[in-house]
Amino acid sequence: MMKQTSTGPAEQADFWRRASRALAGGVDSPVRAGRAVGEPTPPIEQGSGARVRDAGGHEYIDYLCAYGPVLLGHGDARISERVSETLAKGAVFGATHPEEVRLAERLISRFPSMERVRLVNTGTEACMAAVRLARAVTRREKFIRFDGCYHGHSDEMIFSAGASSQSSPTLGSGISAGASHDVLVLPYNDIFAVDRAMRAHRHEIAAIIVEPVCGNMGLCLPVAGFLEGLRDLSRSFGSVLVFDEVITGIRVAPGGAQAVLNIRPDLTCVGKALGGGLPIAAFGGRGDIMAKLAPEGPVFQGGTFSGNPACVAAAHALLDAIEADPAFYERLERAAERLADGLRQIMTRLGLGCPVVQYSSMVDFMFRKGPPHQNMPQARQADSATYARYYRAMLQRGVLLPPSPLELMFLTAAHTDADIDTTLKAAAESLRLLAA
Repeated sequence: MMKQTSTGPAEQADFWRRASRALAGGVDSPVRAGRAVGEPTPPIEQGSGARVRDAGGHEYIDYLCAYGPVLLGHGDARISERVSETLAKGAVFGATHPEEVRLAERLISRFPSMERVRLVNTGTEACMAAVRLARAVTRREKFIRFDGCYHGHSDEMIFSAGASSQSSPTLGSGISAGASHDVLVLPYNDIFAVDRAMRAHRHEIAAIIVEPVCGNMGLCLPVAGFLEGLRDLSRSFGSVLVFDEVITGIRVAPGGAQAVLNIRPDLTCVGKALGGGLPIAAFGGRGDIMAKLAPEGPVFQGGTFSGNPACVAAAHALLDAIEADPAFYERLERAAERLADGLRQIMTRLGLGCPVVQYSSMVDFMFRKGPPHQNMPQARQADSATYARYYRAMLQRGVLLPPSPLELMFLTAAHTDADIDTTLKAAAESLRLLAA
């Protein structure tokens, strides 16, 4: 049970004044400021299962779920107990320990594309290192990524990205001309644009990096043949295909989206849900490519906290919980389908025509009519002001959504049918007000 607390408006106002004085922008990640919805995400004090409680004592059914890492639910005892036991033996050593080797072995068994693995701390590090590695292997400088795909906040990834990044490829955003020069940003789902770019830069493209299922411009699914086309083109032109499965890797299936879609990339990045709430990520791939990493090869990548015992213990606890429950993914998907179907029925009943998209335990809709969006320009057509009103209406009804129309609703193993029923009731009331 969560501890009951209560603070008034004056105390909350004081909290944000303190935050603004002490933290740059009042937050440690810009999306938390809630500029897209007109107010910051409530300051959360604790969470249990599928619910969180803010500093004012208000409880919410949580679909933010830390933007994807929370998979079992908040405060899961299996993870906290394992981490506590590990911390009592030492938090970090700066030396390889048996459990990080075992975790790498478990990832290799889940992802056939990962013949060897390197553990890191964040998805940003994983994607950055994967591209560096691809450059070393191919001896080429340029790489392709896609408008609306977010691969972390390194200089070459942060502009024309999805999520809540508003960075442009200019010095005003801290991006040098050199960093942007080697990046080709193309429309997602446009295989013809990729083909043209590969032919125009025949001996220059080191890598293609892509979210196989996009979770950073809303939930955007690949059209038939797109990912297969990337696989074929990268092989034909001698480039490295990198799947950024930081969101999807552990969340959607034992072997990630690549297993569901039956496409094998050269390198894979995973993170977020892997740590059960703690910061850990990994990248891995073909043995000959991974052999280029130091100390075997010339490509340096390192980190003081990489593979640290506490985060590795959390990852093991998460994987143990999933493997002990053969119906884990099936049950998660069934809950997401129930939520998505309920939202579709509400949309139809109210004549709103907003397409609801669901993939595994992720659900999303945008305030735009027509079929589901297939790229970032279509995502930008959504009515963000209406989403802001919807977000606030749902918050008032005890449902916490992402504070941005480009983010997703995530479900956890702790969400119950009763939670979904309550959510659908709140959505019906909120959307009815907006429709009126």
